[in-house]
Formats: sequence, structure tokens, C-alpha cells
Amino acid sequence: MRALLAPLLLSFLVLPAFAQEDLDRALEPEVVNIGVSSPEIAIAPDFAGTDVTVFGAIDHAIPDLLKSGGYDLVVALEGPRDFITVRKKERVFGVWVNRYSVTFERMPESFSMTSTKALDTIAKPTELSTFNVGLPRVKLVPSTFSGRAEEVQEYRDAFLGLKHKSQLYQSNPGGVTFISSSLFAANIHIPADIPNGTHTIRAVLFKQGIFVAEKSLPLRVVKTGLEETITQAALERPLLYGIFSVMLAVISGWGASLMFRRD
Repeated sequence: MRALLAPLLLSFLVLPAFAQEDLDRALEPEVVNIGVSSPEIAIAPDFAGTDVTVFGAIDHAIPDLLKSGGYDLVVALEGPRDFITVRKKERVFGVWVNRYSVTFERMPESFSMTSTKALDTIAKPTELSTFNVGLPRVKLVPSTFSGRAEEVQEYRDAFLGLKHKSQLYQSNPGGVTFISSSLFAANIHIPADIPNGTHTIRAVLFKQGIFVAEKSLPLRVVKTGLEETITQAALERPLLYGIFSVMLAVISGWGASLMFRRD
């Protein structure tokens, strides 16, 4: 009888421990981890753009929600931030001049975003705005403005239009795909005119429309060859760079006048 009671008593002691362990695992919050195919993009003189692949996994995800599509991801590549000025030309006494301008506060110079589906189907606008997901128009806040306040909307439209036209701002709904139950991959396009500097890859996880977690990592964009030499000269020795540029323009103009001079 003692031999039979001992294993039974042991099972009653062990089962609650396993049950508590499963409960603790179920209560752990979801975590998103990411990596990138190339941590550095080299810009050569013949650079015409490229693609980078961001891959990652969702830890502690609920299997049933994964199967039913309850998780959504937004992956974005944000360029260095800077104050960006948009100017409006007007005709004054027959000459087109920059009459008014708006300077927007520290906007990313480039912005490429992809997601599992369209943003408006992932979460409510308030949820997206609270966690700074996407590029909401309300984030375009002017720091200086020399025109009428009601015209700020016009400058916002012009700013976004120029960025989209140059492909420095772009989005790709549906570009994030799950390659297994919790593993995902996202393809982000790097435009030819991407600015130099340290960019940020940011992955944001939503569960049934609610923000859950995010992860970010840096991506360096560096110029190589002659472009790097010219850029470094302009930044480190601006006076010499300016003098050389003026001399080069004078010599080029003088040489062109000699070549095309008519006797």
C-alpha cells in the first residue's frame, strides 16, 4: 500500500508545479525580435537602389491567435531626422521668388514602411498615433511659418507629395509575411537618393488592434569612393571646398568659352 501511495502523492505535488509553469508561460507578454540581411548599405556612384530583408520572430505568441491572423506587424525604415523647409514661390514684379516658407520639426529625411496589411485595418488611428506608427499628417508640426496659418495644410500636401514623388517616402501594405507560425520576413526598398547616415529599422507588433511590443535596430548608409571624398571635404573643410568649387566653375566656364568661341 505504501508503495502505491508514494507515486500518487508525488504526482499531486508535481502536477501543480507543471500547471503553474504553463500558466506563467501563458501570461508572459509577447516579444518581437528582428534582424536584417545587411546592417550597412554602401552607396557607390552607380547606386540605383536596393532591397533589404528584415526577418524576425514573435516570442510567447498565442498559437490560436497566430493561426487566426490576430497578430499584425508594421516594419519601417526611418532616415535621419532634420528640420525640413518647404518654400512657396510667387510672382513679384514679373520675377518668381520664394515668398513664404514652412519649416517642419525634425522630420525623417526618408521613410519606407511595410506591414501585414493596410494600416487602417490594423489598428485605430488613435492607437497608431499614440505609438507613432506610420507617418500621420498630424506629426507634421511647423516650427516656423512666414505665411497664413490656414495654409499649413497646403505645405503639408506639398511636402508629402515631393517625398512620395522622389520615393523617399513609400509604403507597401502586405509586404510583411509569416513564413512559419511565428517567424516573419519583411522586404524594404532602399531608394537611390536615400540620405547618408544612421537609419532606424523599427518593427511594431499589434494583437487584435492593440499595441503589444516593438523592437528597433540601426542601419548605416555610407557613401563610398569619390562621393565619400567629396562629402567629407564639404563637411570637414567647407572653406577649401567652396574655394575649389568656385575655381572649378570658373575654369570650366573659361574652357567652354574657348572651345566654342567663334573667330
